[in-house]
Amino acid sequence: MIRNLDRPGDLGWVIKAHGELYAAEYGWDTTFEALVARIVADYAGDHDPARENAWIAELDGERVGCVFCIAGKDGSAVLRILLVDPAARGQGIGKLLVDACVEFARKAGYDRMRLWTNDPLRAARHIYLSRGFELTGEGPHRSFGADLVGQTYELALR
Repeated sequence: MIRNLDRPGDLGWVIKAHGELYAAEYGWDTTFEALVARIVADYAGDHDPARENAWIAELDGERVGCVFCIAGKDGSAVLRILLVDPAARGQGIGKLLVDACVEFARKAGYDRMRLWTNDPLRAARHIYLSRGFELTGEGPHRSFGADLVGQTYELALR
């Protein structure tokens, strides 16, 4: 089940799940968790419900995924912090979350959606490409205690 992020504990779960999962799977340090905390705090503190939304995926009453749609400074929609718990992978939850985000952005009147990700996140990249996103830029960087290649993807919504 995909639902709006609107229950007590949802915000904290998003931060905790990202911090723990990315440390365990990729060895990323707490600077990644801090980035997620800033994204979540900005959303919680001041978002426009007509232009921004966030979703939680649940399986058997437990939170197992999330995604955010944020208004970008350039007028595009920005897909942020997609996550699917390992116990829930392979069931199409990531696709459902991305679809909810894209559908919301279209209905909110955005012309484009973009996202930034990193090269080790292969499953997420597969979802983005299957939904029509195109790679528009990439470059090496050192973040979260790791050497990474950052990637920007974009999708025309109209």
